[in-house]
Amino acid sequence: MTQYKKHITAAVIILLTLVAILGGILLREKSLAWLTLCITVLSMLPLFFSFERKKNKSGEIAVLAVMIAIAVAGRFLFAFLPGFKPITAIVILTGISLGKEQGFAVGALSAVVSNFYFGQGPWTPFQMLAWGLIGFLAGIFATSLQKYRWLLYLSGMIAGGLFSAIMDLWSTLWLGGTFSLSRYLAVTATSLPTTLGYVLSNLIFLILLTRPILQKLDRIKTKYGLFKISKKEGTQS
Repeated sequence: MTQYKKHITAAVIILLTLVAILGGILLREKSLAWLTLCITVLSMLPLFFSFERKKNKSGEIAVLAVMIAIAVAGRFLFAFLPGFKPITAIVILTGISLGKEQGFAVGALSAVVSNFYFGQGPWTPFQMLAWGLIGFLAGIFATSLQKYRWLLYLSGMIAGGLFSAIMDLWSTLWLGGTFSLSRYLAVTATSLPTTLGYVLSNLIFLILLTRPILQKLDRIKTKYGLFKISKKEGTQS
């Protein structure tokens, strides 16, 4: 069953990627609400599969809701500083502590929820995809990231580049309707200052938030028996 869940999760992420890219290009300003809803439902599927045969589902959902609220609040608080947000660091720490499916869900849903304030648009599915993947990858490499703090900080900086690369892909497709390498490189060069802001903010917030957030999440998991991790596979049981 574990391998089945892994295949389902991978398939959902691939489908989410295709929907985000094709929907963002074809729909443009039309039916964006339906596209965002579709992405939201897809982002929840890996989480639903991870809940199979679990008893305390409501407790885990409550913790995830709190992490989403913290990520959204962090994005609000630093709205006056473009490119300098704690949301990516919070998503990474969620994936590390709670699991890859949980990291994916918190990343994707934090994007769509916070955009009710920042504005929904064709960029929303790409933001959901970017932050979702960052949380998912953090969950996959959780053991190494927890063991080596320098690797965690480096991964946060790389995540800033990954987020910018995905958003630059959206900008390239949106501007021309098709992908052009020269246009993509031009967009990437133009957005370099913003990318550096992502990289720097991720590093700073990981340095500040890693210890308190991981300690609190570990305490909650131990006290209430939530988000149990399989020692054999390093994934949720």
